[in-house]
Amino acid sequence: MGKSIRRGLVVAALTTTAAFSTVTVASADTGPKCDQGEFCAWAKESYTGKAVRFTLETANPGECVPLNGLVAHSFANRLTKEVTVYQGETCSTEADFTTYPGGGSYVPSARFVVRAIQVWQ
Repeated sequence: MGKSIRRGLVVAALTTTAAFSTVTVASADTGPKCDQGEFCAWAKESYTGKAVRFTLETANPGECVPLNGLVAHSFANRLTKEVTVYQGETCSTEADFTTYPGGGSYVPSARFVVRAIQVWQ
């Protein structure tokens, strides 16, 4: 296989990978302002607009927690636990929902609007 064909395949693979990437794992220095041990959600994409923050003190594991009326378009999970984000305010599985790992999951543009979360044990 020629060098130009291999180079083209590598570029195509990198482009495809970037196009499907919605979760960014970043260090605290490069991510938005969301402290370790918090789940943060913003009203607008790219971590802008009104924000709400939750910790394990304000979001009990296993309970559905509405985002205080906020409709989030971006969020970061810096809790040590997994968090499921829900399109529905009552954590209904009839609408969209997705679970994100703890420790540093950053989503600058959510695939659906987020109205509630559930922290897992």
